[in-house]
Amino acid sequence: MDPRVENKIVMTRRALFGRAAGGIGSIALGSLLTRDSQAAERTSSGGLPELPHFTPKAKRVIYLLQNGAPSHVDLFDWKPALRQWHGKQIPDEVVGGARFSTMTSGQTDRPVLSEITEFARHGESGATVSSFLPHTAEIADRLCFIKSMHTTQVNHAPAIAFFLTGDERPGRPSMGAWLSYGLGSETDELPSFVAMTSRDKEASCGQIFYDYYWGSGFLPTVYQGVKFRGTGDPVLYLQDPPGLSRAARRAMLDDLAALNSKHADEVGDPEITTRIAQYEMAYRMQASVPELTDFSDEPQHVLDMYGPDVTRKGSFAYNCLIARRLAERGSRLIQLMHAGWDQHRNLNTQLEIQCTDTDAPSAALVKDLAQRGLLDDTLVIWGGEFGRTPFLQGQIEKTDTWGRDHHPYVFTIWMAGGGIKPGVTYGQSDDFGFNVASDPVHVHDFQATVLHLLGIDHQRLTYKYQGRRFRLTDVHGEVVAGVLG
Repeated sequence: MDPRVENKIVMTRRALFGRAAGGIGSIALGSLLTRDSQAAERTSSGGLPELPHFTPKAKRVIYLLQNGAPSHVDLFDWKPALRQWHGKQIPDEVVGGARFSTMTSGQTDRPVLSEITEFARHGESGATVSSFLPHTAEIADRLCFIKSMHTTQVNHAPAIAFFLTGDERPGRPSMGAWLSYGLGSETDELPSFVAMTSRDKEASCGQIFYDYYWGSGFLPTVYQGVKFRGTGDPVLYLQDPPGLSRAARRAMLDDLAALNSKHADEVGDPEITTRIAQYEMAYRMQASVPELTDFSDEPQHVLDMYGPDVTRKGSFAYNCLIARRLAERGSRLIQLMHAGWDQHRNLNTQLEIQCTDTDAPSAALVKDLAQRGLLDDTLVIWGGEFGRTPFLQGQIEKTDTWGRDHHPYVFTIWMAGGGIKPGVTYGQSDDFGFNVASDPVHVHDFQATVLHLLGIDHQRLTYKYQGRRFRLTDVHGEVVAGVLG
């Protein structure tokens, strides 16, 4: 196409969008520059006017996503039959036509592998928890174990995307983006949606944390998660350059916002209002983030509860404490992702290491929220993207290379607080921990339940894109009433 003709078309479109969206930039700017000088208590700003659809049980979510898939049959789902069948071929009628990853798809021998841990019952609920998770066992009566989770994805990235976005393909909005879009923010000083990542010190697996795990997809980018870094400052450029005062920075941002607002009026591009919002948030974070990450006001007994890694930036323990501090300051969804659970050839060594790294911080977070009165309206979720096979990957005589493959057909997660019924186990797997035996919970059911606890009807929170109304749960999902308190 002739560039001169193309330029006329583009300019015509811009003019049209500018007239149709006149005032958007100035409205956004006015909203962003209005500071809350009189509110005695935090109230939600932004969001859809019809939300919440009903009274919520939870105001916020802390999602402890264990990348790589913890082994349910070694940690939570005790199956005595595995010991009876140890070393024997798992029955063909149990496996059926199930597919696995390429690491065992060609493996002809599938000997049953009994649990490598010891199980015991804990609390009044009698929940079965592995000896590798003593701190989680202590809070068993606060937790709701869902032992009938199942998914359709057999590889890590699609399975994680499925949990977080409702689709295995990149491009859909993540759960945190949906919540920010629908419910707005409870804080002007920190992001509504924060993501943090950590991994095992041994770097035992090569999983990648993709940006779309906390992306906004087709929602305006103002709703995407802000990723806190694991080294140095959580976000870049917290300090102004030498010689630049806060007053000068404020004046620069005000002028820049006015220019961007004028541009938004002319072309109607929502990315311009996102830019205004992000500049303003960055300015406020220069003051709020240093205070957020200063643990000097934390009592020593609280730091001890999270474990020895709590002061090591980028560790799971450090991120858990930051998550609690974000929750009490108004962030809507805090997404912690910890990699290292992908134990194909190192189950006998790495599983215990992973549990040691994550057990105390996870339990401490729940206890810390409870003692501060925050657990009642904070939903805490712990779990991976799928489970691990009850049969062995490898050879039974080579104990140093024992492992388990990916297993989407049944696995365990736990939830606490935020309207969840405590001290219960929901759903059951079969005698081998291979398939769901009762009360199945699909990924879309899980998502519908999370939204329900936040006062959202998952069928009504939609966004029109490319001629279709999309939602987090696609066209599926039922609220799991049996886990609601």
